[in-house]
Amino acid sequence: MTEYNLYCDESCHLEHDDSDVMVLGALIIPKDKKQEITENILQIKARYGVKARTEVKWTKASMPKIDLYKDLLNCFFLDDDMRFRVLVAKKTRLNHEAWSQSHNDWYYKMYFTMLNRLFDSTNIYNVYVDIKDTHSAQRTEKLEEVLANSHYDFNHECIKKVQPIRSDEVQMMQITDVINGAVCRANRTTIPQPSGAKAEIIDYIRMKSKLRLTQSTTLGTRKFNIFVWEGRNA
Repeated sequence: MTEYNLYCDESCHLEHDDSDVMVLGALIIPKDKKQEITENILQIKARYGVKARTEVKWTKASMPKIDLYKDLLNCFFLDDDMRFRVLVAKKTRLNHEAWSQSHNDWYYKMYFTMLNRLFDSTNIYNVYVDIKDTHSAQRTEKLEEVLANSHYDFNHECIKKVQPIRSDEVQMMQITDVINGAVCRANRTTIPQPSGAKAEIIDYIRMKSKLRLTQSTTLGTRKFNIFVWEGRNA
């Protein structure tokens, strides 16, 4: 039995933003490697003169810091114990009224879809979700309940908790943020593809993962798993 921590974040989740996709991603690590990975990330940041509490984020990517971003990605790709699961949801076919749901309802349905395939009843999981709004605690509590019930884990012996956290307080969330941002940008079709540092980061992830980032992988793909959710008409 192994205990895992999952660090989850989203990109372009708002209903009326200018993005035609939403991305939800989870970095999965063995809990007993948390301190080692945290120290590795802090050492990488220190090499480039970045303070420990400064977040390395997709939105801040620039060419002067490109080697910092690549080293952060190498921290993930070179460690066989670290895995990533990402869901790319196409927003162009959403019809919330037809499914009697709000956008928030759909958002958490997608979170369920992204996470549900990751759980094995022989292990233990702690799920950490970036705080979205003032209702995050209530909604993650419901998400925990639905996930646990779907695995007949009524005593929460497998899915131990789903807890909102501040991303700036957890170093691993920065890997999630950068990968999410890159996958999201690679899948957006209503704007031109980026240039400069962001284009280089996307290409680097494609090279390291050997994936196009715009197509679903097989369900059993372990290191870098992608699911593209197309939606369906009512």
